[in-house]
Amino acid sequence: MLRRKPTRLELKLDDIEEFETIRKDLETRKKQKEDADVVGTSDGEGAIGLSSDPKTREQMINDRIGYKPQPKPSSRTSQFQSLEL
Repeated sequence: MLRRKPTRLELKLDDIEEFETIRKDLETRKKQKEDADVVGTSDGEGAIGLSSDPKTREQMINDRIGYKPQPKPSSRTSQFQSLEL
């Protein structure tokens, strides 16, 4: 393997300005999302949103890592349906 000298990265004013605009945009989105959550909780819809939120978060994580869980059987009889006596 060939070694090369480290390259020098320079931070330019344009890069700093772009970073600031993106950061401000993300902060405004976060505030809007928080405001929407506050409005939803005052209407009584927040409890429904909170209960479904962990499921979607878990689903997003599973999709990201490539995990596809198998559905669990709903009753004991369905567990033994595949067995032949």
